[in-house]
Amino acid sequence: MSESTSPTDDLGTLAELAAGGDKNAMDDLLRQVYPRVLRICRSVLPYSADAEDAAQEALLNIATKINTYSGRSSFSTWVHSVAANSARSTYRKLKRTAQAAHNPETMEKPDPRTTSVIAGTRLDLLEALETLERDRPQMVTPLVLRDVYGLSYEEIALEVGAPLGTVKSRIHDAREVVRPLLRPKD
Repeated sequence: MSESTSPTDDLGTLAELAAGGDKNAMDDLLRQVYPRVLRICRSVLPYSADAEDAAQEALLNIATKINTYSGRSSFSTWVHSVAANSARSTYRKLKRTAQAAHNPETMEKPDPRTTSVIAGTRLDLLEALETLERDRPQMVTPLVLRDVYGLSYEEIALEVGAPLGTVKSRIHDAREVVRPLLRPKD
């Protein structure tokens, strides 16, 4: 990498080559983004095996849907969104499995893969995001990108393809919906 080329530029170049069918570029791209994808998934899913499954799903989505990357935002921001969505999707699957597995009539020793979500420290946030997604889905991605991953409003606006003011409004409104759901229940 030259002094004038940033890692983000390299990812964008690799993404273009991979989208054009270059298998070596795709391999290099996936190898480079994997640590970031895994870190994002681990920030949502407390059990390592669940996070690794979500990261693999995210890499598969990146590889198969790279042609949907529009270039509105940086490639790394797009990867961030794909990884966050994969982690939330894995959480929902685990939650459904946990609910089915916790039938008192069939309960045996708990499976750590299904209890990790129940015992996880992010359960309240994931539940709140699930409620928000059901009621106001357009607000979930901006809120997660801002409050969980710390992206700038400008980056989020580029990623979701909405004006900056709309993004700020959606995040504000999403916080108003989510805040009461995160308060401790007395």
